[in-house]
Amino acid sequence: MTQPVSTAHLIANMQDARNRTLELIQDLDDQQLMGPKIRTVNPLKWEIAHTAYFYEFFILRQLYGHDSVIGDRADELYDSINVHHDVRWDLPLPDRQGTLAYMQAVFDRLSERLVGSQNGGMASEQDSFIYQFGVFHEDMHTEAFLWARQTLAYPTPNLAVAADVSAERAAGGHPGWAMVPGGRITLGADRSAPFLFDNEKWAHEVVIAPFEIAMAPVTNGEFQAFVDSGGYETEAYWDQDGWAWCMEADAKHPVYWQPDGPGNWLLRRFEKVLPLPLNEAIIHVNWYEANAYCRWAGLRLPTEAEWEAAALGEAGSDGDLAPLKRHYPWGEAPPDPSRANLDGRALGPIDVAALPAGDSAFGCRQMLGNVWEWTADTFQAFPGFSADAYTEYSTMLFGSTKVLRGGAWTTRGRMMRGTYRNFFEPHRLNVFSGFRTCKLVTSRS
Repeated sequence: MTQPVSTAHLIANMQDARNRTLELIQDLDDQQLMGPKIRTVNPLKWEIAHTAYFYEFFILRQLYGHDSVIGDRADELYDSINVHHDVRWDLPLPDRQGTLAYMQAVFDRLSERLVGSQNGGMASEQDSFIYQFGVFHEDMHTEAFLWARQTLAYPTPNLAVAADVSAERAAGGHPGWAMVPGGRITLGADRSAPFLFDNEKWAHEVVIAPFEIAMAPVTNGEFQAFVDSGGYETEAYWDQDGWAWCMEADAKHPVYWQPDGPGNWLLRRFEKVLPLPLNEAIIHVNWYEANAYCRWAGLRLPTEAEWEAAALGEAGSDGDLAPLKRHYPWGEAPPDPSRANLDGRALGPIDVAALPAGDSAFGCRQMLGNVWEWTADTFQAFPGFSADAYTEYSTMLFGSTKVLRGGAWTTRGRMMRGTYRNFFEPHRLNVFSGFRTCKLVTSRS
């Protein structure tokens, strides 16, 4: 059950999410706001209005019986389930001014409804859930706006939250292995969680064997060794589907790397090309690439349960995993910049040795923030799963996507916790995805 929060909290978070949306489009011209028709991004002029439509449809219309502020056109333009991706460029979309006016009108109605319904300043449990879901949905899309800008080589965004992270970009590597004891872990979210998504339901017991997991994500320098040794040309390192992807895509290296002479690489980040930062976490690699690296290195990806145990677990008095787990790798305090690279403040990944204050109980660093981490597992429903109001959120992608955990530098800290599950097709590589590895042979020694 969602814990009630104040109406002021909901309105402030809605405004903050909307501010981020506007920051990410304010410097783009009308042509950039539409962009080319490609599979992995949406036209931004459509997508920003879709975030407003989501609030309007699920809150104002479905729950409270309001009409859309633009009438029947709303469903014909902005319903992501029924408006196919490929036609979104061809719709009679309002111009920029009309789009922003629609978004503001929806925001105003949402705020007025909350203020008019408050009980001592607190929102109802129903409103606390669905308004937060709307905020987090917009947060997910602002992350998508960032990957669209990266995909299309648009300028580095000007975010108010951006900070000087030069120290974090000089922290270096963080090699080594963390030993995680075996035992029982409750995978998923507990019913007492203040907020959770349907695919986190419910915490259920899983037994795992002891294992060793890397203390940090794989770096660009480590991945370069795989590239330079011919990893993309060696079929033995790829599973069947991965090799088929590699051949079809004619992949020779990570998508945003550029060769710069023997043994040297450059990296494009937004519109800028820079020398490959060797100690930063590898980013924008798909599941197939992560899995191939593991095969080359004689390692493997962690299972989802292993990842959660390493991130949130603690050693019990008997040497096995303790029955309770943390909400965050470092404990119970919410994320802050000393513990996790989140919220876009770094405008990119940082060195994997940075932010030791965010270490898990087993010494694993950056298990929240910096880069999403691929796990070995296919995305499936947990026992006891039931869909929430947005029934398609998880159900459409069970069985066809792979699980990522931990969030990236682009992810909003307010929606992140150790049980959050992300999911993408194994071929997707423009999302902010990296990985860490496990040893093949487990041992208590």
